[in-house]
Amino acid sequence: LRSRRLIPSLHGALELASLLLPLLLALSVGLGADCHCQAPALCRPITHRPSPRLRGDVSIRDIINATFRASWLAQQVKLAKTQYMDGINLDKKLLVTFDVSWSPNCLGRRCYNYTGIADACDFLFVMSYGERSLVWSQCIAGANSPYTKTLTGYDDYIKIGINPKKLVMGIPWYGYDYTCQNLSANHVCTTAKYPCKDAVYCQVAYQMIMKQVNSSTSGRLWDKIQQSPYYHYQDQAGHFHQVWYDDPQSISLKAAYVQNRGLLGIGMWHANCLDYSGDAIDKQQTEEMWKALKPKL
Repeated sequence: LRSRRLIPSLHGALELASLLLPLLLALSVGLGADCHCQAPALCRPITHRPSPRLRGDVSIRDIINATFRASWLAQQVKLAKTQYMDGINLDKKLLVTFDVSWSPNCLGRRCYNYTGIADACDFLFVMSYGERSLVWSQCIAGANSPYTKTLTGYDDYIKIGINPKKLVMGIPWYGYDYTCQNLSANHVCTTAKYPCKDAVYCQVAYQMIMKQVNSSTSGRLWDKIQQSPYYHYQDQAGHFHQVWYDDPQSISLKAAYVQNRGLLGIGMWHANCLDYSGDAIDKQQTEEMWKALKPKL
């Protein structure tokens, strides 16, 4: 059997019918006599030269219509499923964006003309994470994206004259694992000597955190000041670790600010940090993280 696995890059719909016709004709070929596939459609032989991609274009005048857009997306999802494709790639052309630090205040020598950059772009993606990458005070573990500190960054961008509709909040779907030189009774994890840099912690994807937090020595804890969850665990060498991360509770708080302050939107870094397997618990955790991006106010 030859594989009919396609890697689509869907750029639209106007040319879709003409492109699909040869493929649909091929699918009408009868099943092989000795087909052992659970899905018989997989046993239909390819009678033409297979194409690695299926392309098309969508007119901007059509795609801005919500009814058309919903119908078109449903058609593409159905097509991807019936043709056993790997996925769908929506390639938006001519969109100019720029990733910026969580604060415009010249942190880590990132001193740029942010208002000029914003004027030249469609929007700025504000990376509201890694906010403890340069800490010159006492080195203690802390939130990757602390609530007040994060929102102050957006307020500062707006104060220098950037329209809120030019700002997209970027939140982390990963956490930081700190190795503690000392872990106090009130949960203060002291790390390597300052200045605290990225070397004092390592990144951990949300899906891995969810597999560890319930078996940790502390269980899930909540910091009321930073509005962020964290927990402790002990490794095989006997060293204590403290892990800070974001979950639906902390993300919902920041997502509410997006709506209340009138920002353009919210995004994450990055989607692969979630578990998309068929496990029921993993599926629920993944759905809750996506829903947290648009909280009910």
